[in-house]
Amino acid sequence: MRRLPPAVMLAVAVVAALGMTRHEPPPEAPPVVAPAPVPSAERGHALVQRDCGGCHAVEATGDSDFRPAPPFRTLHDKYPLESLEEALAEGILSGHPAMPEYEYAPGEIADIIAWMKSLEARSGARRPGG
Repeated sequence: MRRLPPAVMLAVAVVAALGMTRHEPPPEAPPVVAPAPVPSAERGHALVQRDCGGCHAVEATGDSDFRPAPPFRTLHDKYPLESLEEALAEGILSGHPAMPEYEYAPGEIADIIAWMKSLEARSGARRPGG
């Protein structure tokens, strides 16, 4: 058997050693998650004016154009505002057919709740259970 030169034997040994070591790809960076925007009563006001203002009073004063529709400023008297979050996400359903169904994205819901809380704060009223 023919003997390999020392330089070739060293090269074979290095290649073999490198082949035996496990090279794992670097771990994937975690996905970048943008922080949730801060709820905005101003954006919530714009949403309820657009979608609800035709029937409900959505301001701090005034009557609803559609008598059975309660003014938004009184909703905290009947419901904890946070309980409305799920209804806004899944679609508000009412006991009368005149009210259309709306579904909102999480950021929009936070904005609407912020607007309703601003109305509650202006009224100085206490919440149910609060």
